[in-house]
Amino acid sequence: MKHTVVITLILVGVFFLSQIVGLAITNQYIAEKVVNETTGEVINITYSGLPFDMQRPEVEESKSYIFILGAVLIGTVLVLLLVKFRGFKIWKFWFFLSVTLCLTIAFWAFLSKLGEIGLGLAVVLALGIAIIKIYRPNIIVHNVSEIFIYGGLAAIFVPIMNLYAVVILLLLISVYDMIAVWQSKHMIKMAQFQTESKVFAGLSIPYQLPKKSEEAGKKKSGGKKVQEAVKSAILGGGDIGFPLLFAGVLMKSVGFLKVLVVPAAVTVALFLLLYFAKKDKFYPAMPFITAGCFVGLGVLWLI
Repeated sequence: MKHTVVITLILVGVFFLSQIVGLAITNQYIAEKVVNETTGEVINITYSGLPFDMQRPEVEESKSYIFILGAVLIGTVLVLLLVKFRGFKIWKFWFFLSVTLCLTIAFWAFLSKLGEIGLGLAVVLALGIAIIKIYRPNIIVHNVSEIFIYGGLAAIFVPIMNLYAVVILLLLISVYDMIAVWQSKHMIKMAQFQTESKVFAGLSIPYQLPKKSEEAGKKKSGGKKVQEAVKSAILGGGDIGFPLLFAGVLMKSVGFLKVLVVPAAVTVALFLLLYFAKKDKFYPAMPFITAGCFVGLGVLWLI
């Protein structure tokens, strides 16, 4: 088993919660759904706008996976450049902007009825949380905010995708994940870089709360205090976001309650991966998560 039972259960529990919250956020952006009364088939869906009149990418649904995969590859190259040149400050600024944007979209989903006041509240909350994540990081704020962040992303991309596109995306990302972890190993380098910067995109569950050692209580030559390194169970942001996109696309046709079968199946798949994985070894999670997505889809077809 990769982690202790307790840590594993906490990690998969927070993962499952992130999927439910993400779907709830995405569902809030569905303004109108036209359904054929005879067949029950969804004919058309209208989505409400994003805050600040931000526009979703204008791409054909069946080809949207190309746009998203391209964005992932470009982002990977940029992060690898930051890893090479130790660009911690640039990474933190990039992360700050991304967190603020995604949280604003997530909070706006529930505050939009308040108009400009709601938008102001969404921005203030997002900025406050982003600042804490960067400058005063703590495990509670980090993981609670991660639960909402990917819902903001899903609200952008789910409306421009169909089932074909999201299935192709999952398959390609799974292959990429295996290459990145087992062959090139650059995914491991990026994870280590983020951990070193203390700004990690994804869930991070520590085995224990960090404690200041006796030496840490004394001022060092630089006038700073140090903390003991604490082992953590981590799960990358992509491993949270991609299954959420899949479930979000299915939700457009089957509704919020029925689609919960998918995150349930994916959570089981993630648990099995962590249960059978070995300690201190890196594994690409996306192939297993993708398998869970497809199992969930199969169950939906049966019911």
